[in-house]
Amino acid sequence: MSLWLALRWCVADRTRDPDPTMALAVLLLLELALYASCFVCGIVAAASITIVQGDFGGRCMLYGLVNYNATESSIDVQSSSAPSLCYFVSAISVVVAVVCFSLSLYWVYTCCIDGEIRRERVGMNLIIAVSGVFLFFLLITGCMLKIGRDSLCNSVIQNVHNVTRCEEAQARKWVSPLNGERFYSSLHKAETSVWVNFFFWLIIGVLVLVQRRQSSGPKAIVEGYEGYGGPAGGLFSDAGVTAAETEPFFNNPARPQ
Repeated sequence: MSLWLALRWCVADRTRDPDPTMALAVLLLLELALYASCFVCGIVAAASITIVQGDFGGRCMLYGLVNYNATESSIDVQSSSAPSLCYFVSAISVVVAVVCFSLSLYWVYTCCIDGEIRRERVGMNLIIAVSGVFLFFLLITGCMLKIGRDSLCNSVIQNVHNVTRCEEAQARKWVSPLNGERFYSSLHKAETSVWVNFFFWLIIGVLVLVQRRQSSGPKAIVEGYEGYGGPAGGLFSDAGVTAAETEPFFNNPARPQ
């Protein structure tokens, strides 16, 4: 919350005057809010997958199968996926979270310490490329979580007596040392976080594309220190420079008629 308030104050302090760059500042502020949200989603997804693995002794329950022990009235794991599958899902979420956290810190430093917000075209192109890569891997991760969870739930519904919904198995007894009290809710939370993260990065890509289109030169500076400064100050990119200030110290002598 304090990070968000700092960013809001820094950008708002530089957009009080009506200026064309104010739209860029608002878009950047929204982009930073999305970075913070993506960071939270990545941490939630990675933590949820890790919790399920811990409850099942390090096994990856995506695409897993269960059977029912009628003698002990308990649920046991028949087969599970390779742990590297869950490690992959967690790693993607952690990488996204780290990148979002780093970008947030960078813009906080640029805004509050440097005193100006520079958006270079190269940097925007890099963010667009990163957005495309993250969208690809988040799409794969979301599909893996969806299909893997459905496969596990189908096995639970088919093999466990008196269970019509997957979440009902959380209240049933599991073979020790397995703990199935939150396997469905944790997997559902991880899947939701990944899809929300995917949606946020899609918006980030669109926002950066809009900002790149609105930038007229090689740099888009939200604060307005550089860029087109009007007819008089356009040469030095300073909106406050008058025509008299741009004249040379020694005027050229008039040419003879």
